[in-house]
Amino acid sequence: MQLVKRILIGIILLSTIFIHVSAQDVEIKNAETAYAEEQYNTAVEIYETLLKNYGASAEVYYNLGNAYYKTGKIAQAILNYERALLIRPGDSDIRFNLELIRQQTDRIDPLQEFFMKKWVRTVQNLIGVDSWATIGIGSFVLFICCLVLYFFSKWMYLKKAGFYLGILLFFTVILANVFAFNQKSELENRRGAIVFTPTVTAKSSPDNSGTDLFQLHEGTKVFIRNSLGDWHEIVLEDGNIGWVNKKDIVVI
Repeated sequence: MQLVKRILIGIILLSTIFIHVSAQDVEIKNAETAYAEEQYNTAVEIYETLLKNYGASAEVYYNLGNAYYKTGKIAQAILNYERALLIRPGDSDIRFNLELIRQQTDRIDPLQEFFMKKWVRTVQNLIGVDSWATIGIGSFVLFICCLVLYFFSKWMYLKKAGFYLGILLFFTVILANVFAFNQKSELENRRGAIVFTPTVTAKSSPDNSGTDLFQLHEGTKVFIRNSLGDWHEIVLEDGNIGWVNKKDIVVI
C-alpha cells in the first residue's frame, strides 16, 4: 500500500509540473502573438503576469523590455533590459537593445577605469553565474584527475602533463568561483536603479531644502550608495553624487 501511495503521489506531482509548464508555454505564446499583432499593451500585461506567476526569466524580461519600448515607455524598457542582463550578462541581443535605447537618455561619460579591471569585468560578463559555476565544478573534477595522474602515473610525460594541466585547472577553478560569486552578489545586492520621473533634481542633502546639484531624466541609470528615510544617495557613472527621493527611481 505504501508503494502504491508513493507512486500515486509521484504521478500527481509530475502531472502538476506538466500542467504548470504547459500553462506557462501557452501564456508565452499568447504574449508572442500579441506582440506580433502589434498589441503591445496586451503583451506587456501577459509578460508581467508571467514574471509574477513563474518568477524571474531573462527571456521574459527581454521580451517585456521590447514590448515596453514599442509602447514608448523608455524607463520601463531599460529597467527590464537591465534585469535581463543581470541574469544573462553575455547575451549580445540584450546588450545591443540596451545600448541602443540608452541613446535616448542622459549622456553620462563614465570615469576612466584601470584597463585590467575593465578586462576582468568583460571576461566575467561573457557568461552567467550558472555557467561559471558549472565551469568551476567541471574544472575542479578535472583538477582532481590531474592530481591522480601526477601522483600515480608511471610515465614521466603523463606526470608532467598532469602537473601543468593541474595548475591551469586550479586557477580556472579560482577564477570561475570568483566570477560566479561576483555575479551572484550583483543579483542579490542590487545597487543599480533607473530614474522613473520625467525630470528629477539631485540634492546635496536628503531633504527638499538641499542645494540643487544636477538634473536627471527618465531612463537614466544610477547607483544607490546609501539610504536615509525616503531618500537614496546616488552616484553616477561620471562620479557625481547626490540625493534623490526613493519614489523617483526603481531598483533594477
